Amino acid sequence: MISRALQPSPLRLFDRFWPMPGHDVVAGLLPTLASRRDRAIHSLRPAETLGRLGSLEVRLACSAAEVRKAQRLRYRVFYKEGSASADAVMRLARRDVDEFDAACDHLLVLDHAAPMKTYDQGPTVVGTYRLLRHEAAEGHRGFYSAGEFDIGGMIARHPAERFLELGRSCVLKPYRNKRTVELLWQGIWSYVQQRGFDVMIGCASLDGTDPDRLALPLSFLHHYARAPEAWRAPAHTHRHVDMNRMAKEAIDVKAALQALPPMIKGYLRLGAYVGEGAVVDRPFGTTDVLIVMPVSDIKGRYIEHFGGATPRRAA
Repeated sequence: MISRALQPSPLRLFDRFWPMPGHDVVAGLLPTLASRRDRAIHSLRPAETLGRLGSLEVRLACSAAEVRKAQRLRYRVFYKEGSASADAVMRLARRDVDEFDAACDHLLVLDHAAPMKTYDQGPTVVGTYRLLRHEAAEGHRGFYSAGEFDIGGMIARHPAERFLELGRSCVLKPYRNKRTVELLWQGIWSYVQQRGFDVMIGCASLDGTDPDRLALPLSFLHHYARAPEAWRAPAHTHRHVDMNRMAKEAIDVKAALQALPPMIKGYLRLGAYVGEGAVVDRPFGTTDVLIVMPVSDIKGRYIEHFGGATPRRAA
């Protein structure tokens, strides 16, 4: 994730970290909304490896139990180590669960060499990404990002394109390195190619809810990474936060890049754009921007690096 200092050319990565030990309390004690959602996630998909690096494997979750592992990882990252506020159900379950989980595919990085917990089965989930397909969103309640950004016009301008929404990314703390990130991206790229998606979208977050304290990175994104008109989608009017908080000539590009989260810098390197305006997400303690990445705009060297549709393997 580096520069895009002179030309709007984006990338993405992720940060965050660790699954909470313990049993799945909610499923065992209460017929809650969370447990009903679990039952909607079926155990019908066979395991299909999308890439390997040593003991690490990337593939889709193939059971409700694996989805619960990803949700526990997300809970630890967002609620225990981050600044998100959990409701009573999530605190009891120790899982990050919402109504979109049942409509999504869940990409996992698993470490087959990590010691297993006595209460758990199968390899440890050390990274995850949530993938919402265009047709699944239409059959559900739309895309998650539509709650913050008015993406309807952008999608309508590209009726022949299939969209894939990326979200809820996190990585266990000891694994937050280039190898794990690249393996996640290998999995995403294989998924995109195998299923024929044209555009990737999703919300990306900056820590903090005070836009004035985020003036440098927000202004950098506005001036250097804003989507061209055809791909521009604004924040909803009632939630819109102006990103243009500093004049372009006043921006210290190097300092702005250092202030950006690794995930957003990663998106920019690949060739992504950001939407118009930001949104303050107080329950998560973040300020969100919309990422838009047409597959045709991804830089060729990254396509070559991730190896097309062939799963990547290394010792």
